Amino acid sequence: MDIDRERMDFDLLVVGAGPAGLAAAIRAKQINHDLSICVVEKAPEVGSHILSGAVMDPIGLDELIPDWQEKKAPLKTKVTRDNFAFLSEKNRFNVPGWLLPDTFKNSNCYVGSLGLLVRWLGSQAEDLDIEIYPGFSASKLFMHDKRIGGIITGDMGIAKDGTPTEMFQPGMILAAKYTIFAEGCRGHLGRELEKRFDLRINSNPQTYALGIKEVWEVPNSIHTPGLVQHTAGWPLDKKTYGGSFLYHYGENKVSIGLVVGLGYSNPYLDPFKEFQRWKHHPSISPILVDSKRIAFGARTIAAGGLQSLPDLIFPGGMLTGCDAGFLNAARIKGSHTAIKSGMLAGESVAKAIGQESPALVKAYPKSIQNSWIQKELYKTRNFKPYMKWGLVAGSIAFGIDQLVLGGRVPWTLKNDSDHEKLMPKCSSQKIDYPTPD
Repeated sequence: MDIDRERMDFDLLVVGAGPAGLAAAIRAKQINHDLSICVVEKAPEVGSHILSGAVMDPIGLDELIPDWQEKKAPLKTKVTRDNFAFLSEKNRFNVPGWLLPDTFKNSNCYVGSLGLLVRWLGSQAEDLDIEIYPGFSASKLFMHDKRIGGIITGDMGIAKDGTPTEMFQPGMILAAKYTIFAEGCRGHLGRELEKRFDLRINSNPQTYALGIKEVWEVPNSIHTPGLVQHTAGWPLDKKTYGGSFLYHYGENKVSIGLVVGLGYSNPYLDPFKEFQRWKHHPSISPILVDSKRIAFGARTIAAGGLQSLPDLIFPGGMLTGCDAGFLNAARIKGSHTAIKSGMLAGESVAKAIGQESPALVKAYPKSIQNSWIQKELYKTRNFKPYMKWGLVAGSIAFGIDQLVLGGRVPWTLKNDSDHEKLMPKCSSQKIDYPTPD
């Protein structure tokens, strides 16, 4: 069906108003203020699809907006203490600090609401005259010849059978010289781009995890601002990758959650029910008994790291942030790498347009390789593959890799597809989950 669509043209279009997308737009505008830049965001307002409660390394923010503290960015709780422990069903075994690799330490980091930080980044972008369109989903790719020419927003007023109703409103064409895709993990346009341009021909399969997160309001008596706790082990079995987190921040806020790798073998495993079991651990439940849950949600995490990065550029655009997979699973952090990768994408586009040299866009992958993103991901590149050996053997291997060899091992292990590890129900043991209270 041919549809007449309104069209708007920009120099740069960014899909996704998360840390990576906003950083790309801001950086491009910092370099060339004359650029017309549009950011399209599917959430009804910037930041509303971002789960609150995260530990953030400010290195990317320091480079993007050096005076972010003077500009009152909502990052106020500095990490004061780290704790890492292995759990059994009834006990907790704390790991001495000297045995922890640097990747598990969070000195100079902050705990805060990533949603509020993204909202603040949106205001910084608007101050630079960047147009942000919340509430508009990027539904389809807009092709110009064989090149990405932008996106088409979603049609409104479509019946269940796919036919237009009386309320039909066609989506708009948002066209641009270049389009940066920063949709987050498993963005639907990002996956389409990977197939269309064979972006994964040189990489391992991406591996994923599901992170379930809640924010609780706790009594003053148990609130310890800046305390960061991570655990591994129970309730997950020793062959299932995953772990928990518990962060104290802000005004009596505690963010808790469980990350479960989607490469588990038992189809009866239920990540949400595992999370409910974790809450009943003797070292966790006292924090929640007299507290109130005020927010909850879940998100997927691209955990493959360096080996699973696709080719980043294609005719007319590029991938950045978690749409590409820059999260560092070993650090359980991705906002800092998202910001930096977005900055480098924005820089390459701004220079290509400013110098009227499309070839300069090809500098983006090279700039990633020359940045601290590459160094950080390279050092921890074997973390997720080691976990295929099980919790005990994988933890020992990663500890030796980091503490003894500093991540400079002469091998790079391969990531496998998550779905290949799932076993049939008939050969798996059913898990008897207790009813949550």
